[in-house]
Amino acid sequence: MTVVREAHEAHGATFREVADRSFPAEYGRPERTHGAVRNGVGVTEHAFDVVVATGGDRHGFVDDAATGSVPTEDGEASYAVVLDGDGAVRADCYVFATGDRLLVFLPAGEGDAVASEWREAAGDRDAEFAVATDDFGTFGVHGPNATEKIASVLHHASPPEERLRFVRGEMEGGVTVVRDDDLAGDEGYLVVCAAEDADEVFQTLLVRGLNAVPFGRETWETLTLEAGTPLFEAELRGRTVADAGLSGLLADGGDAQAAGEGARLVGLEPEELPEQGAAVTVDGEDVGAVTRAAVSPTRDVPLAFAAVSGVEPDTERVTVGDGVAADVVDLPFVDTGQRSRRIPEY
Repeated sequence: MTVVREAHEAHGATFREVADRSFPAEYGRPERTHGAVRNGVGVTEHAFDVVVATGGDRHGFVDDAATGSVPTEDGEASYAVVLDGDGAVRADCYVFATGDRLLVFLPAGEGDAVASEWREAAGDRDAEFAVATDDFGTFGVHGPNATEKIASVLHHASPPEERLRFVRGEMEGGVTVVRDDDLAGDEGYLVVCAAEDADEVFQTLLVRGLNAVPFGRETWETLTLEAGTPLFEAELRGRTVADAGLSGLLADGGDAQAAGEGARLVGLEPEELPEQGAAVTVDGEDVGAVTRAAVSPTRDVPLAFAAVSGVEPDTERVTVGDGVAADVVDLPFVDTGQRSRRIPEY
């Protein structure tokens, strides 16, 4: 459950269940909110499970368990994926290195299972795993003015400039500020704090210093869709790293690249908004399905991610659902000046 529900309600939020936890869906007028974030800065509460890894073998174990580099120096972070026994994405995660532990931020609902699997796999290695989701609040600050926003309220530190680096400071409470990998296509930061400080930190992010607009899951989904960023639940779960187009991003993705030859992720501009799961066909042959779709508030046209196979790079048109024509287009859908590092590449 959100750690600041009353604060969200005070700003008019409605809620959505994410892995049996309530998080803000929207605050009313989502198109206007989307524009406010895209042209300024917004604050959202992100839904993560947190696994804490300790012990002398923690780096080596997590490095073996995840595809992607695992940081070793305090203040470093990385993006990685956990694979299942078939080489498909089991979960994706941020890994943060501190002096004596690793913090692994996983999609909501995955923490207990991943921690249990790692405990079993660790055997005699000096590595222990505890779920600490309830100990933290995690907020996202996104938009072209995100750096200015963070700088206006962060004390005893400056916003980290390099992606996936973090600093410690204060915002009326102790915080860790992480420069993210531009998932929304603009400057972005994660602000992590103790759960007991979350209400004060959330209010600071909204109303102190440079003002920011609160936004929820629906706006996050349209922002990331426009940016060409695949999300775990819709686009990544159950795919190989190669099929998700992430081999070039993940340092040791070469081994995973040979694991699958399934449907790749592409961008579509359909003439009408399709439903999630709508079939994608070429010349009457079923080649895949829509994974996520929305009307872009920035461009005011329907956009969609689809997972397709057998579609050649020079394919220009496909059919979606019941006879709706769609163009296959390059990602991102919206050029914002920052490029998400997770845009699929093949």
